[in-house]
Formats: sequence, C-alpha cells, structure tokens
Amino acid sequence: MAKSQLLIMSRGRIFECAVEEGVEWETHRKGSPGKLTFNIVKDEILGFHEGDAVRFDYDGHKIFFGFVFTKKRNNNRIISVTCYDQLRYFKNKDTYVYANKTAAQVLQMIAKDFKLQTGIVANTKHVIASRVEDNQELFTIMDNALSDTLLNTGDLHVLYDDYGSLNLRNIKMLKSDLLIDIDSGESFEYTTSIDENTYNKIKLVRENKKTGKREIYIAQDSSKINEWGVLQMTDKLDEKANGKAKADGMLKLYNQKSRKLHINKAFGDPKIRGGSQVAVQLYLGDITVANFMMVETVKHTFNESSHHMDLKLIGGDFIA
Repeated sequence: MAKSQLLIMSRGRIFECAVEEGVEWETHRKGSPGKLTFNIVKDEILGFHEGDAVRFDYDGHKIFFGFVFTKKRNNNRIISVTCYDQLRYFKNKDTYVYANKTAAQVLQMIAKDFKLQTGIVANTKHVIASRVEDNQELFTIMDNALSDTLLNTGDLHVLYDDYGSLNLRNIKMLKSDLLIDIDSGESFEYTTSIDENTYNKIKLVRENKKTGKREIYIAQDSSKINEWGVLQMTDKLDEKANGKAKADGMLKLYNQKSRKLHINKAFGDPKIRGGSQVAVQLYLGDITVANFMMVETVKHTFNESSHHMDLKLIGGDFIA
C-alpha cells in the first residue's frame, strides 16, 4: 500500500486530512498552473481557508505544494478542494517595458515583483533587445521571452513549479527514463496532422521607418510545398530582429507534421510532469513510433493501492 500524506497549514495550525480515494494532480507544459484536487471528510477539528498552504506527498515522493483556491461543500460532510501552485499567480496581468534581458532574467524580475519563490533557473543565454508588454498575463510575457529564445537558439525551456519553487529548465534536462509501449496504458489514440501549426513557407514583414519601404524575408521548403501545397505563416518583424535568421528558424520549427498521442491510465510515475520527455515505442499498424515525445499535459490519479496517469504527448521533435 502506498502511503500518502496531505497537510493543510492554516493560521499556525497543521491539519493532516482524511482524504477520499483519488487525489488528482494535473500539470501542463505551458500556460497553466499545477492543480491538485481532492475530497476531504469534514470533522469537528478541521477548519481551513482559501489561501492556506497545502502539501501532498505520495509513496515517499514530494508531489505538490500550493494553495487552496476553491472549497465546495455538500450535505454529506465532504469538502471538494481545488489548489494551485505558484504558477496560478502568472494569471495576473501587468505592464513591463524591458531591454537587454534574458528570459531567465525576466522570470527573476517577475518573481521578485510578485514575491514568488524560485529554484533552479537555467541560463537561457539569448539576450532580448527590447520588449513592451502592455497589460499582458505574466504567462504571456514569459511565453514571449521563451519563444524568442527558442527561435534564436533552438533551445526550448519549460517553466514549472516544483514543490514550491519556480524552476526554468531546458527540456533536455527533463528527459525521463519512462518508456511508453503497448503495455503501458489501457488505451491510446495517435494523430498526425498538417492542419494546425504546420507551415512550409514563412513570410516576415518589417516596415522600415527610415526608408519608408517594406522589407520582406521569406523562407520556404519547395519539396514540402509540392507535397502539401503552400501552408504560409506571415508575421511582423521587430526593428532589430535578424529577418533571415528568424524566418529560417521558424521554418525549421514549423515545417513538419504535428504528432499527438493520448495515453489513458498508464502506470503512474511521480516524476512525470508537463514538459517531461518520455520514450515512446508503439506499433501502429502502418508505422512504428520510436522516439522521445513531450508531455503536453499529464493528470495523475493517486489511490491507496494504485497510481495511474493520463498523458497528452506531442512531438517527436517539437511543435508548440
């Protein structure tokens, strides 16, 4: 039997809660906070509030540290609780004007302003010349900085909360030793598509204020255009951006099929979170998938006698 412990810290008191079966923990690769949901039985002693800290450990693993955001009570003494980790505060909106900062420095700036704890923050190296973020979600501000870094360096980073510390890490550091194969889950669904996020022609446009002329940069793959027809993405260029390098970088990123794999009720591994990479080896009739894929979303369900997870995977390579 796996031992689990759920603690709520409320106004100087600590409650160890009697939790019903099926504690759920969900994380995403980007744009969403980690979420813990559970049902507890109300007794005479238990009293807690929105904003209280919550800690959940399972089978010796530190799973979640976050805060109570929602309580729902029904008439049979059960309280349903929804908690989020620190990334919930990245839904806040703010205005930032910054220059000559890396994505890592942008994160440190935000964390300081909103009094958030940081842990491992990778050196993202690429210096962003200047950006104006006007009344944007903090998620969007970070995503813009990380997208810019990806296009200029080819390095993808994931922002996540690890048990109360915000980490920013290169996805190469989040490779797991988990293998997903035909025996891993109850069912799977595999999709390949050129219908979303696939482009074989990139067109970048910049209005040159000095000359009054429009500059256009194009990168394209003729063989893929013959195969798929023209799938074009058009975007604006900042004044200081290197047009050719950016167009080439975007073509490399988007000139491929998107791959998605859904696995239901795989054996649980507490190390797997949004942004993790897992090895996949599946025979799908006409093809074999044998490569690393990235966890877009994972939902863990913890029971006394079992732990399983539902996974949404993307990749081989990377499609945002």
